[in-house]
Amino acid sequence: MSQASILITGCSSGIGLDAALTLHERGWRVFATCRSQSDCDELVAKGLESFVLDYACSESIHSAVAQVLELTGGTLDALFNNGAFAIPGRVEDLPRDALRSIFETNLFGQFELINAVLPSMRQHNKGRIINNSSVLGFAALPFRGAYCSTKFAMEGLSDALRLELNHTNIEIILIEPGPIGTKIRENSIPHFEQWIDWKTSAAKEEYETTLIPRLYEPALKKDRFELECSAVTNKLIHALEHPRPKPRYYVTTPTYIAGTLKRLLSTRLLDKVLMR
Repeated sequence: MSQASILITGCSSGIGLDAALTLHERGWRVFATCRSQSDCDELVAKGLESFVLDYACSESIHSAVAQVLELTGGTLDALFNNGAFAIPGRVEDLPRDALRSIFETNLFGQFELINAVLPSMRQHNKGRIINNSSVLGFAALPFRGAYCSTKFAMEGLSDALRLELNHTNIEIILIEPGPIGTKIRENSIPHFEQWIDWKTSAAKEEYETTLIPRLYEPALKKDRFELECSAVTNKLIHALEHPRPKPRYYVTTPTYIAGTLKRLLSTRLLDKVLMR
């Protein structure tokens, strides 16, 4: 049997890096992509096949897919859409261009990549497309509106695509982590500084007392319920290797709690719980 192959995005650190290294050890042929060549070079040094894929650039997306299909002889067994970033800030402080920027990466680029790999998967009538969503893909929180909006949209498009492909052997799967030990908070600082004019915001005091300390001050201990990246990888392995994968995989206790409350509570009651 030929070696199973997977294309993973956002592999410079965190969930993507852990997934790439773990699947490589399990015998998968892993194409681990990053936005910068220097990060790709580090992955090559770790023994992975790596090249640039930037969601914000269509040419980069199609070039990466062409490279994968050339290396595999025209097949790709799986795609793990993992790369994303956040813009912390209140919804009323998000300029239009900020939303345009985050949607280009967190949504538009991901689904352009999906549409680029689908023809090969259709030709072979098999494949698994796993999208890394979040508990924030179905339960919103303050100051996370930009990120939530992209993940809510990802879930809607993923659900529609799953229904559209239900007559094929191509699986569309969502992974929904809660707090995971990654650099997403640290990596969001440049986006916050670029887009959010918090000093003129109606919520300036809330920024000063709540968001900015959390954003800039190193955490003395990890968040309650926070898990390592391997927790996501474990669910990814099941999604990839089980003969009948689930459409959704919750990761972390907060995701399970939020999923249950979302089903049981009214919107107003859920708001009260989430605002505590």
